[in-house]
Amino acid sequence: MDLKVGIEQVKIRLLELWNYRIFKFAVIIHLSYFIISLILIGFKADFQVFYKSGEIFITNISDLYNKANYSVDKNLWFRYFPLCAIFFIPYSLLIFEVAYIFFNIVNFFLNIFICLILYKIILLIQSEDHEKDEKRIITYLSLFLIGFPQISNYFIGQINLYIVFLILLSLFILLKYEEMKWQLLGSFLVGISIMIKPIAIFLIPFSIAIYYDLKKRKLYFDLKKSLIRIIGMLIPIFLNLIMFFIYPSLLAGFLETNFSGAENVIVNFSFSITRLITNFFNFYSIPYNQIILFIGVVIVIGSIGLLIYIFRSDKQYSIIYGYLLGICIMLLVYFDSWDHHLLIITPLLIVVLFNLPRDSEIANKTIIPGFIALNFLNLIFIGVWALTESFFPYNFVSTIFLLLILYGIGIYSLKNDIKIQEN
Repeated sequence: MDLKVGIEQVKIRLLELWNYRIFKFAVIIHLSYFIISLILIGFKADFQVFYKSGEIFITNISDLYNKANYSVDKNLWFRYFPLCAIFFIPYSLLIFEVAYIFFNIVNFFLNIFICLILYKIILLIQSEDHEKDEKRIITYLSLFLIGFPQISNYFIGQINLYIVFLILLSLFILLKYEEMKWQLLGSFLVGISIMIKPIAIFLIPFSIAIYYDLKKRKLYFDLKKSLIRIIGMLIPIFLNLIMFFIYPSLLAGFLETNFSGAENVIVNFSFSITRLITNFFNFYSIPYNQIILFIGVVIVIGSIGLLIYIFRSDKQYSIIYGYLLGICIMLLVYFDSWDHHLLIITPLLIVVLFNLPRDSEIANKTIIPGFIALNFLNLIFIGVWALTESFFPYNFVSTIFLLLILYGIGIYSLKNDIKIQEN
């Protein structure tokens, strides 16, 4: 396509979108998030860790998880897979302020690409009884752009949009192409997202092409597709295991930082079930083992999710609900689930909303309230938590809505009124 023609088409498309009032509002608000984030340099706490990790990776990789290299006073240090630091080497070669500006410019454009992919996914999977025009789609994309998790992600310099982009691109590929080479590529993108940030690690079991038909008492299992997907997701993780083998200190640092370290038992405003329980135990000085507690919560919540996934009725686009289950469960079970992490689940809620029937009670009673709450209320309740921490240290609002979403997915997935091709 001629460049001038392409540019002209983009201009025409932007003018079409500009006719939507909510789109204008979203552009202005989102640009304000972006610009203010560049001005308020003191908020770049998380990016400082990423910036430093890139430097350490090329100078002394064995020191990657040494907390003394980071902002220990703020409980901020590197806690991801070691190869994640490779993504930040280019930034670490720049002056910090320049690196941060460039980092958030990338985040800004990632938001644009995310909206484009979301739009394409919605057109691919939306229920036939939805409106034929795009007004409702533009409305929800605009709401995503002005959501409060966007503020947190920009201001502290987080990497959630990298994860969202990779997960949605993976989902689009898996939905659109059945060939095994595309299934491998789509799954590999999820593996890359896990390598960057392990929050997507529970997508692995929920990408397996399996379900049990309760009426026929028959198990359906696509071994080839399942193996291809699992292999694709595990390749990047396996590369990190090689790093752990070469540098054993990295494995010890990774495990301590993420599971056994003292920072995982401090009282904070994480909305995960695990953190709510540790906050309760700490508040009342009740002794406990954090690893056993974490494993217990994973078993309970994970088992519920797997039962929903395995015993679902044979609905088209089941991979969408598998992805949503995986992210929802991770947010509920891991020690630290923050406001900016919600950027990863809200786009999936939008996809599900358009896949469900237009007048779906499940959408109206669980998915839409969950989206609104997670997109706009959690940051407010963090402020409430700060005021009540001394006598009520529980940030539970997002927890309730995540459980509501899990319930809604369960009810819909276990219904037997729609029987069409498995994806």
